Amino acid sequence: MASRSNGVVFEDFFPTMVERLGTEGFMKELSNGFSLLMDGEKGVITFESLKRNSALLGLQGMSDEDLRCMLREGDLDGDGCLNEMEFSTLMFRLSPELMQNSKELLEEALTL
Repeated sequence: MASRSNGVVFEDFFPTMVERLGTEGFMKELSNGFSLLMDGEKGVITFESLKRNSALLGLQGMSDEDLRCMLREGDLDGDGCLNEMEFSTLMFRLSPELMQNSKELLEEALTL
């Protein structure tokens, strides 16, 4: 399944990843993704860290405005950055199939 957000196409592999990795493995992968993108000194994903590390996720072709849109989309507290909870929430929101079929996954993840 592919979805389009602000002109960016996102291929939804999360349901398959959950099936293959299990809940705990999937949550660990989200945490690893956050760690790849975050600014090591600040402990959050900033525009600069996202731009610098986006090629690691195959996003090297994204414009600065697309990257800023991604940050705005997930920035729940308005600080211009993404903490790990905001990043994870954004990743779940980008996966409609996972959100639609994963109430149990979310409940289990919250207990980890």
